[in-house]
Amino acid sequence: MKGMKANITKSLSVGANVETCDNSGAKIIQIISVKGYRSVKRRRALAGVGDFVTATVKKGLPAMRKQIVQAIIVRQRKEYKRPDGVRIVFEDNAAVIVKDDMGTPKGTIFKGAIAKEVAERWPPIAKVASAVI
Repeated sequence: MKGMKANITKSLSVGANVETCDNSGAKIIQIISVKGYRSVKRRRALAGVGDFVTATVKKGLPAMRKQIVQAIIVRQRKEYKRPDGVRIVFEDNAAVIVKDDMGTPKGTIFKGAIAKEVAERWPPIAKVASAVI
């Protein structure tokens, strides 16, 4: 996992329901925690593009439901600014289920584009992605 170059505005809090954009079997996940998040005591953790989160599967295949999974946020609706001044906005919030801490995706196909920051930070996800914006 590499550091982020862009100043990402975090918009997904703990408890947020996020759609998955892969074919792992999960459809909607709920964020439980954000790895590496540091803040004020009792403040809810926030996640943004490229963050590694722990989540529970709310909708999906019966074998996947009620399981705790690791995921990486690949799109968010809240706009964020890149160092060159470009502001990026996606239509929806989306995540990818991963197998381990190295970011190996569980699914083999991603629906939609992923952010360039995710591709730089997590190379295994960039290999599977069809479009990087």
